[in-house]
Amino acid sequence: MHGVSSSRKAGSQSTTDADLSHKLQLAAYRRHSRLAMRKTSQLVPENTVAGNALSIVVAIMCFLACLTLGAVTLVRDASRDWQSDIVREVTIQVRPIEGVDTDAEAAKAATVARLFRGVASAEVISQQESAALLEPWLGTGLDLSELPIPRLIVVRLADPSVVDLSALANRLASQVRGATLDDHRGWTARLQTMAQITVIVGISILALVFVATVLSVVFATRGAMAGNRDVVSVLHFVGAEDGFIAREFQRHFLLLGLKGGLAGAAAAAALFAISSFVLAPSMGAAEADQVSALFGRFAVGPIGYFGALAIAFMIALMTAVTSRLTVYRYLADTE
Repeated sequence: MHGVSSSRKAGSQSTTDADLSHKLQLAAYRRHSRLAMRKTSQLVPENTVAGNALSIVVAIMCFLACLTLGAVTLVRDASRDWQSDIVREVTIQVRPIEGVDTDAEAAKAATVARLFRGVASAEVISQQESAALLEPWLGTGLDLSELPIPRLIVVRLADPSVVDLSALANRLASQVRGATLDDHRGWTARLQTMAQITVIVGISILALVFVATVLSVVFATRGAMAGNRDVVSVLHFVGAEDGFIAREFQRHFLLLGLKGGLAGAAAAAALFAISSFVLAPSMGAAEADQVSALFGRFAVGPIGYFGALAIAFMIALMTAVTSRLTVYRYLADTE
């Protein structure tokens, strides 16, 4: 009986030792699997040629997108200033009529305009100033006294919303011979159309840049997946899910997109600053006047800088989401 009991104890002890050894091996296997999952650098290698190339591509795309945004902002602000200036000014033309003193009629038209409600001032442009305005088309050294050049009166409005331009035009037509009112509505409509077309073109360019960035990320992600096929297979074997693999690729490409996007945005911001503080002041007086007339102070403003930063983060987020979706699609096709 004592021998049987001893043999039973020995058998039970050996079974316990075997179970304990099996549990230790299983724990070590699981621990090794978790450590393998945590080594993300083995799944998506850092500082590869493909990764650096993708960062450069993203930086270029972000730079172009920021330049487009800056150009759209510049033209929009300039168009807004033009429209504000045009709305606050109207022009009266007094055409020469045979037997009528044009200068006297021009002075009378200015007086009628000054007395009208909502008008701040009305100034008659001298013949010398009119000749200077015509020099770009007619040249210098011409005797303009024999030409039927109308006299111009510049009328500045204190509050354009309270001025009835139709009533002013009717009063001028009834009281001043040869007088007509030009409220520049045609120019305002053209400026609005130009600004709208510029915004549409800018949005189209931004869309093309984003599409090109997405396609670049798709090809880069599929190339990285194909290059790490064995690693992905091992992770699947040790129990890694598709979500884990997608997250690792998403993190990797998010960092690449953020690095490239910030580099492109910084380059665009530097170009904006150079254009604002170096190029414009270095131009001559005539060139500076032309640039100021077309683009204001040739400064993008806070919207351009913050917009460039927003584009950088948008491209980084787009890169991460695109890589994640590409990984899911690739894994679904390979299963």
